Amino acid sequence: MRSNRDPERGAEAVTTPRPVNPWAALLVLCLGNFLILLDTSIVNTAVPDMMRSLDTGIDSMLWVLNGYLLALASLLIVAGRLGDLFGPRTVFMAGMALFAVASVLCGAAQSPGQLIAARVVQGVGAAALLPQALVLISGIFPAARRGAAFGIFTAVAGVAAVSGPTLGGLVITRLGWEWIFYLNVPLSVAGVALAWWLVPDLRTRRPRHLDVVGVLLATAALVGLMYALIEGERHDWGTVRGPVSIPAILAAAALCGVVFALRERRQREPLVPPGLFRLGNFGPATLITLVSSFGLYGFLLVFVIETQALLGMSPLESGLAALPWTVVLSAVAPVAGRLTDRLGGRRLLAGGLTVYALGVLGMALLVTPHSTAGTFVLPLVAVGIGMGASIAPTTTEAMRHVPAQLAGAAAGVLNTARQVGGALGAAVVGAVLQHRLADTLPEAARAGAAQLPPEARADFLHGFGGAAGEGVKLGAGQAGGFVVPPGTPPELADRYRDVAAGAFADAFLPAVRPALGVVVGVLLLGGLFALRLRGRPPAGDEADPSVDGTPPVDGGPGHEAPETVGPGRGRPSRSAQWEKTPTTPPADD
Repeated sequence: MRSNRDPERGAEAVTTPRPVNPWAALLVLCLGNFLILLDTSIVNTAVPDMMRSLDTGIDSMLWVLNGYLLALASLLIVAGRLGDLFGPRTVFMAGMALFAVASVLCGAAQSPGQLIAARVVQGVGAAALLPQALVLISGIFPAARRGAAFGIFTAVAGVAAVSGPTLGGLVITRLGWEWIFYLNVPLSVAGVALAWWLVPDLRTRRPRHLDVVGVLLATAALVGLMYALIEGERHDWGTVRGPVSIPAILAAAALCGVVFALRERRQREPLVPPGLFRLGNFGPATLITLVSSFGLYGFLLVFVIETQALLGMSPLESGLAALPWTVVLSAVAPVAGRLTDRLGGRRLLAGGLTVYALGVLGMALLVTPHSTAGTFVLPLVAVGIGMGASIAPTTTEAMRHVPAQLAGAAAGVLNTARQVGGALGAAVVGAVLQHRLADTLPEAARAGAAQLPPEARADFLHGFGGAAGEGVKLGAGQAGGFVVPPGTPPELADRYRDVAAGAFADAFLPAVRPALGVVVGVLLLGGLFALRLRGRPPAGDEADPSVDGTPPVDGGPGHEAPETVGPGRGRPSRSAQWEKTPTTPPADD
């Protein structure tokens, strides 16, 4: 077996019976990314069927949804470090295998408790898998092609995030809710096999130990933050149980975060090197990642409510209405990635986030109670263009200057920012929408009640009072949670529904515009902030920042960067920090 130097990337490559095809490896990484992000949204569609099948209530179903998100978001930083310890391909395969096992357990669950536990395990597997993909792409692709690769990868992520209702509706209608989990299994098994076959085993100089105390502090901070964001609105941002409240949980999370940050500055091998945020555009790009994810999940929340509760679409119809968004996004993101390689990401990000904001603004202004899927085509095309032009450049700019030995930590931080941004967007936009509805629904209900016989008005107003207090509920024709009182004569029940739908529309439209206005404002601020990114460096300068004039990463006292040797120009090359190990055992000489 021979070793040779890759002349394009400067990496020490080992000749194997199977030459590495980076695009084939990218497809495997995209498969894993698609599966875990799809599972953040597809399960929502199955909630009514799961409630009937398992004979449970909405509280248990919320934990089926949120247990996955909590485990995923809180373990991403730790998983990135585990990739540094054991190799990103190894942890990627382990995460996908665990995800497959947990999917079987989810489909076979016979009680809400079993399903919640299996979903948490699914989240652990997803957290192990997700950061490794960014590390592997950074190592497999040379700098000149990395933007195009990230464009394809992030396009798949965006499509997965918005296609859950469409795919979920198809699967549940044809096969039943269990199959949204069972279909993960063959795809995950294929992913593990293909990863072993097609994805190279890249290694950097391994850290000598894992900071267990840092792991516990970081996990506690992220669990507390994510729990508060996910559950805060349901508990009215107040008491959860006894002395435990959402503000107390946020305070404890902040304390753990501060102690973690102070501790990291004194560690020889910190979990998140403090100097990481000073590398090139990593710090600003991480913030823009959070902003973009805030916009995506805040807008998606309103879009689903708008199409299902206001316009009466089924989950499948709602997903099909989003097709202009998903198609344009998947077409634009790879192109934006290639342009980032040539031009840098600053102008693309600023322009993309601005177009993104204009598309969301169009959705806010154009919606009426009589809108159809055709009403939203142009705004959704703008959203797709803007999102596609921003997600790939953000990832490329974030990872451009990160040296190989810090790629795992960087990927963990970047993915954590994405998950926190999504939870923050859904929480803030949901809170604005709910509070506005609490103001507008009673007035709209009184106006609607005047259209009913006097003896029916009290029951109607009581039904809308419950809807305003409990929050918007989804589903075709539910009018935001209003339920016809039991025992209502059939001829009056139809009248109830018509009046309730009109009252909900009258209340929803004034509420949805400020909620989407928050999304527009955040995206525009992100666009302005993107103008502060550094321009694209000259060719060949995407090296380890510690050797090209950028301040070295502070890895802690005694931190040593790995030795690197570049090809032919007398300076180290960033990609030379990767050590490729064989994907099969070497033959005996």
